[in-house]
Amino acid sequence: MSRRGWQSWRIGSLAAVLGAVLGALPSAPVSAQSIYTCTDAQGRRITSDRPIPECLDREQRELGPSGSERRRIPPVLSENERAALEQQQRKEAEERNRVLEERRKERALVLRYPNKAAHDQERAQVIAQADGVIVLIEKRLLELHAQRKALDLEMEFYQKNPASAPAALRRKLAENQDAQEDQERALAAQNAEKYRIHARFDAEYELLQRLWAAGNHRAPVPAGAANSH
Repeated sequence: MSRRGWQSWRIGSLAAVLGAVLGALPSAPVSAQSIYTCTDAQGRRITSDRPIPECLDREQRELGPSGSERRRIPPVLSENERAALEQQQRKEAEERNRVLEERRKERALVLRYPNKAAHDQERAQVIAQADGVIVLIEKRLLELHAQRKALDLEMEFYQKNPASAPAALRRKLAENQDAQEDQERALAAQNAEKYRIHARFDAEYELLQRLWAAGNHRAPVPAGAANSH
């Protein structure tokens, strides 16, 4: 083989080996590195290949190589800021729960009282029960008053010297007085309860009117009708 032929063969062989080596190497993957971007406290828009220290106090966006948003990184909070945030979140959760509970009660109220007649009937029944208790108290008071009259008649024998009245008589007078005071307190409490019942039904009716209207329920109110307490 001539000198020129040898060199040509050698170059060709090296080229073949190099091609084989390069072909065996894995192809470089497409970069999947994230891009972070934010606007700092000075209003500067910053972009980096890692989370940006200047924006730890504010939200950062993590983007993919194509520019599509992968996620939003919330600001890093101090202990006091975190406590304040948690407190705010608790208040918001409590408010949401309060609203949900209020809506649940409203639905239950409409189911229980689909119209004014149903609500009026319930009011009348509850008031009748309260009136029944008042009647019993007043009856008991009349009995105590009658007993007191009889005891007072017995005490007339001891007008000049009440201390000389028998101990049993004095005890009955004291017991009668205590019982009357107890019944008077019970009567006042029951009258107050009757007032609270009317106030509750009045408030319910005001709310029900709005709920009936919102739910396309018709709640007819007779002309001139008014709740008598």
